[in-house]
Amino acid sequence: MLQLAEIFYSIQGEGTWSGTPAIFVRLAGCNLACTFCDTDYAVKELASVGDVLRMVRETGDTCPMVILTGGEPLAQAEVPELIEALRRDGRRVHIESNGTIYTELPADVWLCVSPKERVDPRMAARANEVKLIVDGRVPDEHLPLFAEHPVILLQPEGNARANIEVALSYAKSHPQRFRLSLQTHKLIGVR
Repeated sequence: MLQLAEIFYSIQGEGTWSGTPAIFVRLAGCNLACTFCDTDYAVKELASVGDVLRMVRETGDTCPMVILTGGEPLAQAEVPELIEALRRDGRRVHIESNGTIYTELPADVWLCVSPKERVDPRMAARANEVKLIVDGRVPDEHLPLFAEHPVILLQPEGNARANIEVALSYAKSHPQRFRLSLQTHKLIGVR
């Protein structure tokens, strides 16, 4: 059984796919305890892979994009089975991960790694997108793991003005590689 926090239909508010309609499957639990985490990923219910697939269909009908998020979605053993069920249902699966738990993923699954404390180098190499959370500073200690990534997203924690200024200054100082990524869903007041 999957530990589920919530399923909802909105837009992707962050990163490369910002503005794209998406069904969010927020799985409960995380293997880290970040002080700035703004997510309620407490267990609200237990659900089978089939239950989650049914809820995705009911929530977003024909929406092709499903984002598995958390907490840390890859911390649950049934997630590979869920990914396969969603792909068989014609969904494009995206995963938002902290990158600490190595998981083999199909090539067509989009992986966004947002490092916090540590990252498994295999997940860093597999990432399609890298998002660094800027909270008073750019956590550049993670950059060596992402040397092959041509673009790194800088996301100001909480869209706080001070964090935006740090991220913007860093991006402007390194314009070939870094890009500002605001949480647009919060700016427009949607989930």
